[in-house]
Amino acid sequence: MRYYILALIVIIFDQATKWMIVYSMDLHDQIELIPGFLFFTSHRNSGAAWGILEGQMWLFYIVTVIVIAGIVYYMNQMKDESPFLLMGFGLVLGGAIGNFIDRIFLQEVIDFIDVIIFGYDFPIFNIADAALSVGVVLLIIMILIDEWNNKGVNSDE
Repeated sequence: MRYYILALIVIIFDQATKWMIVYSMDLHDQIELIPGFLFFTSHRNSGAAWGILEGQMWLFYIVTVIVIAGIVYYMNQMKDESPFLLMGFGLVLGGAIGNFIDRIFLQEVIDFIDVIIFGYDFPIFNIADAALSVGVVLLIIMILIDEWNNKGVNSDE
């Protein structure tokens, strides 16, 4: 249950920050938070990361519903597994739903976190995107650890 609460916290934080951006900044306005590194930039995206598949909302609807259903299924099946695995699922679930809300009601996603890393202007993202990314990294790490542990067990035979 606590990992569904984590997902809910991500959704609330994501939607609240997007609401603050929409109501306090005009589209393309920018606020510098850390000089030369971190900005809030009001941006909209009708595609996926880096604008991939722009305008293909029907595809995002289908994929998101499948992802959400799969995550809920696995969270219920693996409720006694590692807390890090379930935390990864909770973060991915919250991020997926956060961006899904935008796509349903706005037909685009509100992005605003703008980072420049070593001169590279990273694509603008939001809290849902960050939760998705961290959640996927956690899931990958936990899968790799599980594989490593299973190979260690199987190699002793």
